[in-house]
Amino acid sequence: MIRDFFSNYGFIRIFAENENPMNEIKNVCVYSASSTKIDAAYFKAAEELGHLLAEKNINLINGAGCLGLMCSISDAALAAGGTVTGVIPRFMVEQGWHHRGLTRLIETDSMHERKQLMATMSDGVIALPGGCGTLEELLEIITWKQLGLYLKPIVILNVNGFYNPLLEMLEQAIEQNFMRKEHGAIWRVANTPQEALDLLYETPCWNKDVRKFAAI
Repeated sequence: MIRDFFSNYGFIRIFAENENPMNEIKNVCVYSASSTKIDAAYFKAAEELGHLLAEKNINLINGAGCLGLMCSISDAALAAGGTVTGVIPRFMVEQGWHHRGLTRLIETDSMHERKQLMATMSDGVIALPGGCGTLEELLEIITWKQLGLYLKPIVILNVNGFYNPLLEMLEQAIEQNFMRKEHGAIWRVANTPQEALDLLYETPCWNKDVRKFAAI
């Protein structure tokens, strides 16, 4: 059974910068799929999230893709009067994989630079469903937070239970001592775009001292 680690474990106060946070959210990094063949429910969630970000005057940061959920969330945010900053490696631009209508397009030399810049610019991360690239981005930012390299909220938007197997795997890693039980508060889980956005505001930022607890 998937549990809400944030509520089950009370240690979060150890790591929080303050005990009654209301984060200032101006830029949100969203990881998402580039596939065009996925269920309509995922596109609906991406579009709803894009509209919500625009309504809150939150700049969307993503991978600047011109297909799939990346394109849908960008188009939705822009249509609602919002702004979108896309970050994409130069080789992808050369392939024509970039969205040409974004507010700002930043080209990088590598995938690593792309991910670093997206994280650095953001006040929080939301992960929509996606394939290997999205999963890799999500697990990397979770690792960075475990090491105290990223301190902002990370929210997994679990549309249609897509992330259930991953959440079960993470729980198993904690139960079998590959991770500390405290690490279960690195991420929060939302079922709707509105809940995901609310969690960005409500989730305490971690203190850099969290890296003292990185190892088992």
